[in-house]
Amino acid sequence: MLSIPDLATLTRLLTKTNTTSLTNANLLILFNSALERIHGKILTETSGGKWLYGDANYAAFPTYTTNLVNSQAEYDINALFATGTYPSRYEPLVILGVEVLDNSGNWHLLSPITLKQIHDSGIAQSEFHETDGQPVYYEKREHILVLYPAPDNGVTVTLTSGLRIFYLRNSEQIDDVTTSATYPGFPSVYHDFLAYMAAVDYAVANNLPNVGLLLSEVQKRERNLLNFMAHRNPDDKKVITTKQINYR
Repeated sequence: MLSIPDLATLTRLLTKTNTTSLTNANLLILFNSALERIHGKILTETSGGKWLYGDANYAAFPTYTTNLVNSQAEYDINALFATGTYPSRYEPLVILGVEVLDNSGNWHLLSPITLKQIHDSGIAQSEFHETDGQPVYYEKREHILVLYPAPDNGVTVTLTSGLRIFYLRNSEQIDDVTTSATYPGFPSVYHDFLAYMAAVDYAVANNLPNVGLLLSEVQKRERNLLNFMAHRNPDDKKVITTKQINYR
């Protein structure tokens, strides 16, 4: 397990630099850039699996609750999160589910639907569940979440804090490469991957002679990390089922 200061030291060893030639400010940029790419690779590998990945530095699950607006079907999901501005490290990269709160205080899970499914049903999008009520479906399109039907004014739903979104987000940002007892949020046995990725970026930018060797090490660590993430669910036992086969 390597801390962020340990990884800063390792990066400088790999690039034969020091705090003057590779400043803390520049190393911070390299680390956060590499960390986001690592996080993206892990999400790509695991977001469709049963053990969902998240940065271990976050203290709570990524769940967002916000207000519903009477007769408003479309909600900008990027603008909902954190400070309400984009970009944000808390933006939803993967939507896991959407719920709405009814006027009795009970949450209801919405079913995902696509614009193509609506059109394939032979109904125009503007006519699909056109009467306001308790939402039943949600559509993801670009950075917009569309509810069908649009919520009514408290008749069947609770508008205040009535929309809840479960999602996967970006990695926690590194704020200082010198702060002790801080660690990357991905599995600790692969922490040195961050230093090697940062070292490759520096080596490419400065035309270092060992860039090829560093890149080879990065690719090896990436394969090992993603292979580990793809197989870290051994307790999920496969169930043998029977399937009927019809012969002509």
